[in-house]
Amino acid sequence: MTTKPTFWQRIGIQDWFLNDNSTKSSAKLKPLTPNIVYKYIIQKFQESIAELSFAERVVFYHEFIICLNADDYREFVDNKKGILGLVAQESVDNFYLLLNKQAASGKKVEPSSNKWVFRFVSHPDYRRGDISFIGKLLPDSNLKDENLRVTFIPRQTGLAQTFDMDNDLLKDFIFYSEGYYEIPYLADLKMPDRAPAETRKTSVLARFETTLPNKAYAGQKLEYLMKAEDIVISGNEETSEGTHIFKIPSEWVNSPHLKIHYNNAEDKFYMASFGEKTILNENLVERSDIYGPKWTELPLNSRIILNGIIGINIFKP
Repeated sequence: MTTKPTFWQRIGIQDWFLNDNSTKSSAKLKPLTPNIVYKYIIQKFQESIAELSFAERVVFYHEFIICLNADDYREFVDNKKGILGLVAQESVDNFYLLLNKQAASGKKVEPSSNKWVFRFVSHPDYRRGDISFIGKLLPDSNLKDENLRVTFIPRQTGLAQTFDMDNDLLKDFIFYSEGYYEIPYLADLKMPDRAPAETRKTSVLARFETTLPNKAYAGQKLEYLMKAEDIVISGNEETSEGTHIFKIPSEWVNSPHLKIHYNNAEDKFYMASFGEKTILNENLVERSDIYGPKWTELPLNSRIILNGIIGINIFKP
C-alpha cells in the first residue's frame, strides 16, 4: 500500500521542517496569536516594498494569502470570531503609515489595484504554529503560468524560508468564505509640503556655478538655477533634456554624475554621486549606483570637484 505524498513532499521541501517525530518535542513554537499574525503581515508588506520597488516608484503587494494550520485557523474563527477581520483592517492602517513615509520622502506611491485582499487559509499538512505567506500585486490575477513567491516559517527553526511554487498547488489549500476580507484602497497620502504650483514655477532653490577648462568657455562662468527639488548634473554625453538636468559640456563629467535633492521638510540639500570621483569640501564622496543612491548632505556655499577637474559651487539663489 502506497502512502499519498504530502504537500511538502510534492514541492520538494519536506526535509526543511517536516522531519521525523523524534524532533517534535524539541521544537515547540509559541501559540499563534493575532499579534504574531499581524506583525508577520507587516513584515511581509515591508519586504514587498523592498523587493518590488524600483527607481523612485514604490511597488507593493495588494493581495495577501496567509496560510495556517487548520486547528489554528478554527481557533481564530470559532473562539476569536471576527479577529482576523480586525487584523486585516489594522494591517491596512499600518500599510498607509508606511506608504506615507515613502511619499513624504518624495517617492512615487501609486497603487496597482483599487483594493486590498486578505485570504486566511489552511492546509492539512501544516502543523500548529506553522504560518506562510503568498503575495500578489493584483488581486485575483489570471497569470496562471507564473510561479508564486512563497515565504514559510518552519515550526522547528522559526526562520523564514522562501521558494517558488506553482499556481496549481493552490488547489491543496482550503479557502474559507469567512477568511476572505476585501478592503478598498482609500489612502490619503501626505506628499511633501510644497509651495503652490504657480509659485513653484518661479522659485529658485539654489544657484550653481562652474568654470570650465575648455577654451570655448575661457573666462566664463556657467550658471544653473535649481528650480526643481530633484536635478541631475551630467556631462556632454547626456542625451536627455529637461529643466531638471544641469548639463556641463565637458568630457570630465560623467553622464550622469550627480543627483541633487532638496528636502523641503528639513530645508536641506543632499547629493548622490554616480561619477568616477567626486570631492565635496575636500572629502571624497562614496560612489553609488543610480538605482540605489547613497545620500550625502550638501551644505550651501560648498565646493564640489568632479573627477579632479571640474569645480562646482552651490549658493543661495
